[in-house]
Amino acid sequence: MAEIMTPEFWLAVGQIIMIDILLGGDNAVVIALACRKLPAAQRTKGILWGTAGAIVLRVILIFFALTLLQIPYLKIVGALLLLWIGIKLLLPEHEEEHGNIQASDKLWGAVKTVIVADFVMSLDNVIAIAGAAEASGTGHSMALVIFGVLVSIPIIVWGSQLVIKLMDRFPVIITLGGMLLGWIAGTMVVTDPALVNPEVLPSLPKLESSDLVRYAAGAAGALLVLAIGKWLAARRASSKAAASSAPATAAAASGGLRRVLLAVDGSEHSAQAVRYVIGIREDLRDPQALGLHLVNVQRPVPSDVSRFVPGQNLKEYHLEGSEQALASARALLGEAGIACQEHRRVGEAAAVIAGLAKETGCVLVVMGARGLGGVAAGLVGSVAQATVAQSSVPVLLVK
Repeated sequence: MAEIMTPEFWLAVGQIIMIDILLGGDNAVVIALACRKLPAAQRTKGILWGTAGAIVLRVILIFFALTLLQIPYLKIVGALLLLWIGIKLLLPEHEEEHGNIQASDKLWGAVKTVIVADFVMSLDNVIAIAGAAEASGTGHSMALVIFGVLVSIPIIVWGSQLVIKLMDRFPVIITLGGMLLGWIAGTMVVTDPALVNPEVLPSLPKLESSDLVRYAAGAAGALLVLAIGKWLAARRASSKAAASSAPATAAAASGGLRRVLLAVDGSEHSAQAVRYVIGIREDLRDPQALGLHLVNVQRPVPSDVSRFVPGQNLKEYHLEGSEQALASARALLGEAGIACQEHRRVGEAAAVIAGLAKETGCVLVVMGARGLGGVAAGLVGSVAQATVAQSSVPVLLVK
């Protein structure tokens, strides 16, 4: 009991909760969409039973993972997989093809979909949580797992929209989560039985089993994920920018402010951008000549989710998100008597905005920004800065 009250125990619990929230958000989307067609009276039951089944399944899988991690070299394999999962967290998602598994309008059909999806999608969660629990060194790995999962899954299910919005608004959460996975991967490598246990493969040189070695390996893993993830993301962004680096449109060459693309996400920063565009229009000699395009870009769901959700359900899901984001901008523009053409897209926000500006012949992109500097924006991620890098027309950032 005394070990449960130690800082190490609660640090491990915090790690497990953060891992489950970061890697389990997609599972929450599946739960929400799988139960979407259920009658209102059965929807809560479907969510509860599906979540209960997912919790039991997750704990069983982690129990086996904890046992397997005692086999020499498996921690090293798991650490390499965790490094890749952490790097993928830092890379932008792409919209994937939708699968053919349909959401059921029957209670147990929806529950089955949730449990099967959770089984298929839980590999990253299971490895990461097992690594965090085993590395805690408290001797209460299963207690850690059960407690952490019981706390985090309800947060995911009922707070999934809030979690997703927070991660979109503050990408540093995802960055820190990827670095956490790198930290766990580093500590897993230097605690593999083959590298530390003299009785396992005695001919192999052994590492010193000390806190300093574990912390150094964890820090190295975290920095490795950050460096590779940001490097790959920058390469992907630059390749897209090169592909779309056509000369400015004829409208831009003429020097006239005829078309403006206004990107909004429902935040106060984007509301400031809307007010700024209203002010620009009022200052023009011919306000009616300004063609305004309003766009919201929804974050795509990973292919793991789309395999378990029909395309129509995903379209409705993204449509709801766009409507919420566009509502405040539409209201402000309506009060000012300004008409606009609305666009709802799904994909990597910066690339979509830059592409749409070129497609519609806009000579200026206006969007809100949180005011981060170049270094900070590079570390935590910034849609605004990425749009500046990829756009072939000027981008005005409104703080």
